[in-house]
Amino acid sequence: MAEIVLNVEVREQTGTGSARATRRDGKVPGVLYGGGKDPVAISVRSNEFRKALYTGKLLGHLVTLKYGQETQPVIAKAVDMHPVTDEPWHFDLYRVDAHQEIKIEVPVHFANQDDSPGLKRGGSLNIALHTVTVSCHADEIPEEIVVDLTGKEIGDSIRVSDLKLPGKGVVALDGDATVASIAAAKVDTGGAEGEAAEGEAEA
Repeated sequence: MAEIVLNVEVREQTGTGSARATRRDGKVPGVLYGGGKDPVAISVRSNEFRKALYTGKLLGHLVTLKYGQETQPVIAKAVDMHPVTDEPWHFDLYRVDAHQEIKIEVPVHFANQDDSPGLKRGGSLNIALHTVTVSCHADEIPEEIVVDLTGKEIGDSIRVSDLKLPGKGVVALDGDATVASIAAAKVDTGGAEGEAAEGEAEA
């Protein structure tokens, strides 16, 4: 089961006014969706929600929702932050079964850049996809997908079909789609062209 437990309270009212009152009471308002049931307005104490959020294992992961003595697995689908204070402002949870097949965005990270001959020679890593859609069981969502850049030369590309996922998940994208590539460094010839033009003008 999920590592994070969110103790929620049910909000009797919805709307902007209710959300403001919830925040004044030291809680973060949210909504529970999915599972063939009506949406439910909920809230979590701000300090508890921040603690869960800053673990990095809340958004896009399977967590346990607890209401009184009842528990159920949910996916944290979205968290809105206040644009000025950067405090959690609103969140959406989605009801799931732990073994339900779902599609979810997973971040792509790149490792061993120092072991890439292409990057050592001044090439640049051009990232086309920072996240990819993965199809997997709700209790098998990978934390990340790591791309090993060891041995990658200028001109090499990493495609979706090259990605290795832990567990039984699969990437739900075209296998030929480019995730990243190593390009040659751009040479700035502006200075030389400018000097040549000045020389012609003087002549």
